[in-house]
Amino acid sequence: MQEFVNDIDKNYRLDDYRIKEQMVILKISSICKELQCPYCNAISKRVHSIYEREIQDLPMQNKKVILLVKTRKMFCDNSHCQKKTFSERHVFVGAKGKKTVRLEKRIISEAIQLSSINTSNILKSENIDVCKSSVCALLKKNAVHCG
Repeated sequence: MQEFVNDIDKNYRLDDYRIKEQMVILKISSICKELQCPYCNAISKRVHSIYEREIQDLPMQNKKVILLVKTRKMFCDNSHCQKKTFSERHVFVGAKGKKTVRLEKRIISEAIQLSSINTSNILKSENIDVCKSSVCALLKKNAVHCG
C-alpha cells in the first residue's frame, strides 16, 4: 500500500488503511517537518491544529479509493504576513478539491469524448463517484485541455 501512496506523492506516508467490500480507505500524512506559508513564504514548524480531508483517488482493483489526508493548520510567525495561520497544501489535490489531480485528468479524458451523463455513468461503473454537473464543472475549469 505504501507504493500506492508513493505514486501519489513521495513526501507522504501510509498511516493506516481499511479495505471494505467496494472501497479502500487510506489514511496518509506528510512526512515534512516544516511548511512554507503560501502568503509570505516564511517557514513554519508550529502546528495550530490538525484536521482530516477526504479526497477521492483513482480506483484500485475496481474498488473506490478514499484518501483521508491528515492536514495541518500552521501558525505563520512572520509578523509582516497578512495571515496568522495557513493550511497545509497537498500538491496532488487542489486547494479545496475533493478529487486528486490524476483522477480529475481521468474524468476529463473521458468527458472530452462523451457527454457528461455518459461519462458519469461509465465512471460510476468503475467505482468513481462523479455526477454530470461535476464533469461539466471540470470541463469548464480545464477548458484549455478540451481543444
